[in-house]
Amino acid sequence: AAAMAGEALSRVPDVQIDGDGVFKYVLVRVRGAGALAKDVVRGHGWAEYHGEGRRDCECLGGGRLSHRPEERKIHVYGYSVGFGRADHAVTTEKLKAKYPDYEITWADEGY
Repeated sequence: AAAMAGEALSRVPDVQIDGDGVFKYVLVRVRGAGALAKDVVRGHGWAEYHGEGRRDCECLGGGRLSHRPEERKIHVYGYSVGFGRADHAVTTEKLKAKYPDYEITWADEGY
């Protein structure tokens, strides 16, 4: 059962963000069976966050992303009024894994 739960979690994408512009994001911990969990980045409307299905999800915080694909740059900053500030360093590492050829920066300043 644990292997199946791990497979189910592995099918949840680590990063899903909009393609261009400035938008809010959240860092979400998705729990599988037992102690299995993974943190994922979602940078869209809340429909995507709630769309993780029946899995147990916990929002770890949020902020904003500035995604400029033509420049291959993403900047992570700010905080979520409702959920507090995400650990932007964690978010940045996940973005670097998905976009290895991008310049990805972060700062705690801003809203």
